[in-house]
Amino acid sequence: MVGPPGSGKTMLARRLPSILPAFTEVEALEVTKIYSIAGLLRTGGGLATRRPFRSPHHTVSDAGMVGGGRVPRPGEATLSHNGVLFLDELPEFPRQVLEVLRQPMEDGEVTISRVNATLSYPAKFMMVAAMNPCPCGYWGDSSRQCSCAPGDIRRYLKKVSGPLLDRIDINIAVPRLEYGEIAGDAQAESSAVIRDRVERARAVQQRRLARYGLGANAQMGHRHVKATCKLEEAAQKLLEQAFHRLSLSARGYDRVLKVARTIADLAGEELLTPLAVAEAIHLRNNVKDSLMGV
Repeated sequence: MVGPPGSGKTMLARRLPSILPAFTEVEALEVTKIYSIAGLLRTGGGLATRRPFRSPHHTVSDAGMVGGGRVPRPGEATLSHNGVLFLDELPEFPRQVLEVLRQPMEDGEVTISRVNATLSYPAKFMMVAAMNPCPCGYWGDSSRQCSCAPGDIRRYLKKVSGPLLDRIDINIAVPRLEYGEIAGDAQAESSAVIRDRVERARAVQQRRLARYGLGANAQMGHRHVKATCKLEEAAQKLLEQAFHRLSLSARGYDRVLKVARTIADLAGEELLTPLAVAEAIHLRNNVKDSLMGV
């Protein structure tokens, strides 16, 4: 999420767990074991019932993020397993800390090697990040003028590497709210209504992916994408055009299809339509050009 200070990025991130599906028994057991190992399980608390939401400060070390120490302990990536890892002010995190997240974002686990042993911790999390569009925060803002020099903006944006951005499926601009939007009486959907729709889509995914031992579209590999993401002819042509025009990597191609598959699941559609593919492409590249310094 990219937007000026006060636009609601952090609030949106903190509300995300309220629309996520309830734990399965397996997920609850996994999270409970992790928090027990880390010494963070409440005494007499029983099984975990809420999906984790972790928001480490940007001063966290790479060991604090992915785990480590003389006696290796789980880091923030593992403590976010089956939940949300929120990185606020993304460019303020040290480059090395962000780069060590690439492996767990891709593999869903963290491997810590020591002289006497190698340990692997699960780390299947939803990574959510927020950042300003420039150092002062007001580049492109409708109400305040940016005071940053072009070179400062480029250096700020380049703190987030291309390989990390390639692993982020959805990029959205979060503009400042206008007075009427804040003070108005318009009623939006409640989290409970949205969560019900998400749970129906997740149930569809679980039935479709049961044969592969998977439970969500995000867990699919390339062969699963090929088997489950069938496109309408017009959608296939649109994706081909986007692949060449946007220079999508093989990873980007699969990730566009996984997002499109989820959009279609939410709409109750079996085949991927041009609308679902177009939305997935837009979400992937909505603000990515500016983040890449183009």
